[in-house]
Amino acid sequence: MTKQKTTPIYILSGFLGSGKTTLLQQLVSHWQAQGLLPAVIMNEVGDVNLDGLLVQEQVPMTEMLSGCICCSIRGDLSMEIAGLIEREDPDVIVVEATGIANPMEILDGVTEAALYLKIDLKGVITVVDSAHLLELYRQQKGKTFRLMQEQIRTASCLILNKTDLVSPEDKQLLGTVVSQWNAYASVLPAVRCDVDLSAVLEALEAENPAGNNSGAFSIPEDGLEQNAAEHHHPAHDHTHHHTHDHVMVYTHYLNGPVDSGEFENFIAKLPREVYRAKGVLTFSDTASRFLFQYAFREPDFLRITPQGNVPDVVVFIGEHFSKSELEEGMRALEQREQ
Repeated sequence: MTKQKTTPIYILSGFLGSGKTTLLQQLVSHWQAQGLLPAVIMNEVGDVNLDGLLVQEQVPMTEMLSGCICCSIRGDLSMEIAGLIEREDPDVIVVEATGIANPMEILDGVTEAALYLKIDLKGVITVVDSAHLLELYRQQKGKTFRLMQEQIRTASCLILNKTDLVSPEDKQLLGTVVSQWNAYASVLPAVRCDVDLSAVLEALEAENPAGNNSGAFSIPEDGLEQNAAEHHHPAHDHTHHHTHDHVMVYTHYLNGPVDSGEFENFIAKLPREVYRAKGVLTFSDTASRFLFQYAFREPDFLRITPQGNVPDVVVFIGEHFSKSELEEGMRALEQREQ
């Protein structure tokens, strides 16, 4: 039976060679020093995960090779998370994405797991190679520049790494640039990703208060559309991400069944800022459980028989909505059944 504790999950993003794995090693050691068991899901484009060799053997790790998470294996990410929690029961999970991955697609895969497991998405930590970014910023063109810009705008916390390779003036310039691209994330300069990890984790907690099970992520207004076209996946539907400059996620775990009619009324009154929702629900007025989907202001319910101990949960995705109002509305539905 799946344990019902809530597992924190961090997404580690950044372009190839930025220093993600160095930061990952430090995070693992930080948690181990606290007596915690961290686990890692590591994604690489090739057929061999060389970075995985740098992770300690006693750290549970799942490898996802031969493609980035935003491609054919994206649907497997939630299953990998579920399997890792079932097998290893870790205290915390880090998803390290390949340098060419689209962080918003990883976010989608992680929230999918929230339909089956109690997880708490803490946020996206993005590592930036200062010298590489400076070179690309001066050129102001190319796929790599747009992808790195997208990864920065998606971050909850930014590590401006390798600052020893740029001048003090350029370091100040880069700090200004990344703050303009992402006004929501804390920016921490570093050499070899040597940062105060407590400050990094506290920055994510400040954005994602304990118990809220929610997070906020910045994404570019047009970067995703450009990158999706250049990533050569015409069959993918990225339209739900376009034109949004700050995406938020609120995950609500229910304490018990709710009335189906009252839930439908609640969903019908969702603000337009909520453009996607999904969940697993038990209704007090019917014997079945339901998989819930909401898109383009249209709800859909499918009878399901989940395997294992699957919690009742609803995940809301949108921009600049009030998480507290959604929580109050969901709590009111629960209280009516008590």
